[in-house]
Amino acid sequence: MSRLLCLALFSFFISFNQKPAMGQVPSTGLKMGDRIVFLGDSITQAGAGPMGYVTLVRNALEKDKKELNIVVIGAGISGNKVLDLAGRLDQDVIDKKPTIVVIYIGINDVWHGENDPTKGTTLKQFEEGLNKLIKRIQKSGARVILATPSVIGEKHDGSNKLDAKLDQYANITRKVAKEHKTGLCDLRKAFVDYLKTANPDNKEAGILTPDRVHLNDAGNQFVAGEMLKALGK
Repeated sequence: MSRLLCLALFSFFISFNQKPAMGQVPSTGLKMGDRIVFLGDSITQAGAGPMGYVTLVRNALEKDKKELNIVVIGAGISGNKVLDLAGRLDQDVIDKKPTIVVIYIGINDVWHGENDPTKGTTLKQFEEGLNKLIKRIQKSGARVILATPSVIGEKHDGSNKLDAKLDQYANITRKVAKEHKTGLCDLRKAFVDYLKTANPDNKEAGILTPDRVHLNDAGNQFVAGEMLKALGK
């Protein structure tokens, strides 16, 4: 087992005993019968697989919080951007009767517009999209946790092509979370901080992702740990 994967596994298993990281706002805590839906794109779709972060969160809660009978549901679809989530929110989320909804979106909103801005999402559209999602989810009675978009490239020195733009969208997520008083899982900050020490060779990929974006096993372990901390023990 690689040193990096060992570190990720260690972080994952001790996550319940850690206080939330700076910039990471926990929900009001897990309750009996909570139903958690993870809403997002291909990262979350893959996260529902055997080694994915959604499955790891479910396994951890079944082990450490079995008495609460918590249900964990993955609702990710490849290629989705924030506006796509609105179109399937009722069927894929609200109809599942969630008590907590984790929204992990933003990568495609930035990435798809890399060569053609019309295929991406403007900052205004992104902010409006998040606002609308939160209002509908909160109206249904569920709590919301927003996750900032993580990485498009793993270089730690700010030299990934889309770093500056991705930071703008992460800042929008933080702003919206504060305005609506939602939970916040600041994956962008967590990834950046981790890669400063875990990627000494400043590689573009291969630490937490195989392709600059999607999660490898270590990445799924890392995200699961951050999600658990955001959910609160």
